[in-house]
Amino acid sequence: MPSVELRPNESQEQLMRRFRKKVAKSGVLSTLRRKRWFVSKSELRRIQKKKAIRRSRRRTTKTRGK
Repeated sequence: MPSVELRPNESQEQLMRRFRKKVAKSGVLSTLRRKRWFVSKSELRRIQKKKAIRRSRRRTTKTRGK
């Protein structure tokens, strides 16, 4: 679990901003969302395949545009 300590002369807003950045970088929320419901292995493979296809399409359209 990410933790931050209050620095001298640091406001609460700055502290919260640093904490949110640490949480986002650590990936705690993304893993929590992913594990919220059970997903079978076959379903997971299908989802990953869809994402890979979408990524490759995005890459090809970006390279064509340039």
